[in-house]
Amino acid sequence: MKRWLILLLAGCSLWASASAWALTLTLPDDRGRPVTLARTPQRIVSLLPSLTEMVCQLDQCQRLVGVDRYSTWPESIRQLPRVGGGLDPNIEAIVALRPDLVLAATSSRAAERLVALGIPVLALEPKTHADVQRVLGKVGQVLGVSDAQKIWRQIDAGVSAAAQSLPPSVHQVRVYFEVNRGPYGAGEGSFIGETLARLGARNILPASLGPFPKLNPEYIVRANPDVIMIGERNAEGLLQRPGWQGIRAVREGRVCIFPVAESDVLVRPGPRMADGARLMARCLAEKAPGAAKAEPSPAKALARTAGGKA
Repeated sequence: MKRWLILLLAGCSLWASASAWALTLTLPDDRGRPVTLARTPQRIVSLLPSLTEMVCQLDQCQRLVGVDRYSTWPESIRQLPRVGGGLDPNIEAIVALRPDLVLAATSSRAAERLVALGIPVLALEPKTHADVQRVLGKVGQVLGVSDAQKIWRQIDAGVSAAAQSLPPSVHQVRVYFEVNRGPYGAGEGSFIGETLARLGARNILPASLGPFPKLNPEYIVRANPDVIMIGERNAEGLLQRPGWQGIRAVREGRVCIFPVAESDVLVRPGPRMADGARLMARCLAEKAPGAAKAEPSPAKALARTAGGKA
C-alpha cells in the first residue's frame, strides 16, 4: 500500500510538471504586442534590474541564466553571466545562453533582433506604484507563481509603515529628488514621487512634467526646495552648480546623499520599494526643517561628500 501511494504521488508530480511545460500562454506586454510562450520558461535572461529583482522575490532566481550589467540584487545573481545593458545588449551573449524568455524594458534595443531569432521577449517597464503591482502580477503569471500579489501587499504595507513613522512636522516639506545628473528629477507621477506623497512630502516637480523629466537647472534653483535627495554618483560638484549655494536645502545642509547601494534601492521600481520608502523617511526625519538639526557647517559637509569646495 505504501509503495503504491509513493508511485501515485510520483506520477501526479510528473503530470503536474508536464502540464506546466505544455501550457501555452499569450499575453500583451507593455509595448502592446502579444507574447506567446509555448511552455513555462525555465531559462530566463533579464535586461532590467527591477525585473531581475521581481523574479528573485517571487522565489524563482534559479530560472535566471543571465542578467544585465546593472542587476546587483540579490547576492545570488552576482555570479550570473552579464549580457550588457538595455541600451547596449550583447545579442550574441544572450543567444548563447539559450533563453526561452527575455525580460526587457520597453526601450530595450534587443527586443526586435531577439524576436527575429525566435526568442520570446516580454517588455515590461514599471514607472508607478500601479505599474509595479501590475508587472508583478504579469511576471508571476508567466512564472506560474499563484500569489504574486502577496509581494505587492508587503510592499504597500511597508510604504504605509514608513509614512506612519514620520512626525507631522515633516509633512508638506518641499523635496527635489534627482535621479540623474542630466539633471533628471523624479516627478509627482513617478513611483518615487508617489512614495514621497505617501510620506507626506511635496514634490517640486508637478505631474505635468512627466515621471522623470529632464530639467533646466535654473528650474531647481527657482523652486528652492527644503530638502534635496540625490545619489552619491550624481552628487560630485554639487556645490559648483550655478546658483545651488543659494538653495535653501544646500544653504542649511538639508541634502541627503545616498551611497550607491541605497541609491540602487531608491531608483528601482520593484520589491524593495518599501526599503526605499524607509530611506526617504529617514532622510525627511533627519533633514526636514523643524524635524532635526542640520550639520553646523553644511557647506563643508557637502564639500566632503559631494566633491565640492567649501
